[in-house]
Amino acid sequence: MNVKQPYVVTAIAISFVVIVIIISTSSNREVASETTSDDRPDVPKAVSNWPQEELRLGQVSGVAVNSASQPVIFHRPGRSFDQYTFNASSHYQHIADGPITEPTVLTLDPRTGKVVGKWGANFFYMPHGLTIDKHDNMWITDVAMHQGFKFKPGELEPSLVFGEKFQPGSFEKNLCMPTSFAIASTGEIFLADGYCNSRILKFNAAGQLMKVIPNKHEFLSLQIPHGLALLESIDRICIADRENMRVVCPRAGLYGLQGRKEPPLTIQEPDMGKVYDVSVRGNLIYAINGPTSGVIPIVGLTIDPQNEKIIDRWSPPDGGFNLPHAIAVCPNGSSLYVAEINPNKIWKFELVPPK
Repeated sequence: MNVKQPYVVTAIAISFVVIVIIISTSSNREVASETTSDDRPDVPKAVSNWPQEELRLGQVSGVAVNSASQPVIFHRPGRSFDQYTFNASSHYQHIADGPITEPTVLTLDPRTGKVVGKWGANFFYMPHGLTIDKHDNMWITDVAMHQGFKFKPGELEPSLVFGEKFQPGSFEKNLCMPTSFAIASTGEIFLADGYCNSRILKFNAAGQLMKVIPNKHEFLSLQIPHGLALLESIDRICIADRENMRVVCPRAGLYGLQGRKEPPLTIQEPDMGKVYDVSVRGNLIYAINGPTSGVIPIVGLTIDPQNEKIIDRWSPPDGGFNLPHAIAVCPNGSSLYVAEINPNKIWKFELVPPK
C-alpha cells in the first residue's frame, strides 16, 4: 500500500495539470475569438434611399468630405471622358467647346443628400479628382487642362496652379492628365500625374517640387496612378496603381524620415482587379476597383496595408457597382461615399460593426 501511494499522488497531480491546461486553452481560445471579433473592421453598409431626391449629375469623377462631414462631389455635366477626348499626343480635342457652363462642384447634406452648395461653372473642362484637406482647401485635377488646382474655402480662383493649361508634358512644370491629390498634415502635397507620366510628384506647401516617385533608383513602376491616400502614422503614400491592379504604398518621406530605405507595401491579389481609388481610415485602406474582366467582381475592398492583404469585400445590394470611380471616408469615420460613372450617382455607406 505504501509502495503504490506515490504513484497515486503522481497520477492525481498529472490529472490536475491536464485539467488546468484544458481550461487554460479553452479560455485562451475564447479570448482569441473575442479579440478577433473586436478587431474586425467596420463593414460598409449602403444607406437606402440616399440621396432622398434625384440629383441631375454628369459623370461623377470625384468625391471628398469636408470638416462638417458634408460630402462634396466633382462631376461632368454634359461631358464624357471617352476614346475621342484626347488625341495620340494626349491633347484635349474639344477646347473649342469651352468650359463646362454648369456648376461642377456640389456640396451635399450628409443626412438627405440634398444639394446645399454649388460652384465651379465656366472653369473646368474635364473634371477628375477632388481632395479636401483638414483646412477645407479643395485640391482639384482636370485631365483636359492637364492641371491641378488648390482652392481656398469660399474662393473661386485657385491659389496654387500646377501644370500648363492644355499643354501635356513630362517636364517639371508640365503634367499629363493628372488624376488625384493627397495632402499631408505637414502641408506637403502629393500629386498623381497620371494617365501619361505614371508618376507621383511631391511638393512642399508652397508648391515647389521636392521629389518624384518613383525615382530612377527605385525598383517601382506605376501604370496609371489613379488615386492617392496618406497613411501618415507609418509614413506611407498609398497609390491606386490601376493598370498594375494593386495598391502600392512607398515611403512618403514625412517628418524627417526621407532617408529611410524600405520597400513599398504591396497589396495585390488575383481577384483584385483594376484599383481606381483609395481612402484611409485609421490604419486601414478602403478602396474600389473597376471593370477588369468578366470573372472579377466590381466591389469595395477593405485592406490591411501593413499585413499586405485584403480583409473584406463589399458592395451595395441589388446589383452592386457598375463603374465606381472615387471613394472618400468621412473624417469622423462614421461613413464613406463612392462616386460612380454610368450610372452617374453617389453612394453613401455607413461604417457599422461586423455581426
